[in-house]
Amino acid sequence: MTAIPRYRATRAPAILSAGFRPFFLLSALWAAVAVPFWLLLLRGEAVLPIAMPPVLWHGHEMIFGFGLATVAGFLFTAVPNWTGRMPLQGAPLAVLVLLWLVGRAAMLLAGGLLLYARAVPVLAFPAVLTAAIGREILAGRNWRNLPVLDALGLLLLADALTQIGAARDLALAMAGLRLGVATLVGLITLVGGRIIPSFSRNWLLRRDHNALPAPFGRVDRVVLTTSFAALMLWVVAPASDAASALLVAAGVGHLLRLARWRGLATLPEPLLAVLHLGYAWVAVGMVLLGASGWGVLPPSAALHAVTVGAIGTMTLAVMARASLGHTGQALTAGAGCTTVFVLVSIAAVLRVLAPIVPGDYALMLDLSGTAWSGAFLLFVVLVARLLAAPRRRGEG
Repeated sequence: MTAIPRYRATRAPAILSAGFRPFFLLSALWAAVAVPFWLLLLRGEAVLPIAMPPVLWHGHEMIFGFGLATVAGFLFTAVPNWTGRMPLQGAPLAVLVLLWLVGRAAMLLAGGLLLYARAVPVLAFPAVLTAAIGREILAGRNWRNLPVLDALGLLLLADALTQIGAARDLALAMAGLRLGVATLVGLITLVGGRIIPSFSRNWLLRRDHNALPAPFGRVDRVVLTTSFAALMLWVVAPASDAASALLVAAGVGHLLRLARWRGLATLPEPLLAVLHLGYAWVAVGMVLLGASGWGVLPPSAALHAVTVGAIGTMTLAVMARASLGHTGQALTAGAGCTTVFVLVSIAAVLRVLAPIVPGDYALMLDLSGTAWSGAFLLFVVLVARLLAAPRRRGEG
């Protein structure tokens, strides 16, 4: 059989030749800018008519602005490999990018509008993204990856609940944010459970290691089932004993799962080791979420172990690897890329400790925010030229 070409010829700018290019660049820029803006909101120094109360705006833009853009970039790169179909390029990709930008503008400027007038432009991007990915998976008869389509549907629902709740019921809005976080973590456990042991196995084989990551098996199925149940229960009843117990059990299970993937052996290559670190934050974050439900530590500390630690680290790890690999670069982290990973780790640790350690809470937030923004800005500096340059022959 003749191999299906990875890209069709297009006259569009290079940035629109593949989905990971605009969405990784925009998601990183937004992650770097939105956090300092959030800190200004906390101090009352920002005056833009944002679309919802500051705490909701911050959560929404980290989940459905930054997080969903990263998911879009990953899926528009991965789905053609899964289905054998041609990727989205050119004008259709530009439309999706424009919808994402309109959503960000609406969240910044539509505070005085009625619910439907501000929700429609915000929800347009996740709705069209879900339809686009669903079309590719169904047309390619790629039934194995239907859970990805389910996850996009849940993110769309979560965004809608947040929009409605912001106007009518704060508890509903917070549940929407929790559903968004839970879905992103679920995607990390699902996709990370495929790529981390696979990439690690390939890297170790090239170095003649005999001990390799364990294949997917019963342990993985039990951990994933427990994890999904724990996250969904946390969404609807975050402080319940049942949610706390399941979260702790799932977190321990993820640590066991991670221990089977030979992470310590990958330490010489930060581009690979950071994937293990990001997954470790999933495990730690779920244990802390369970502990916070029992009042052991503040809920915000546990939540940010999951968001800044797990989601922040894993998104940077995946974006860095995909940006290098799909532009024909060596899959190894130089000094700059390693610094990115160190900075996001510092941001996560400081944000988790901020409500726990006695001292200047505002200063801890500022330091964490600075490290977070520094990580994503440095990432942009490192990859912007690669993402904007024309694709070279032979790139995947």
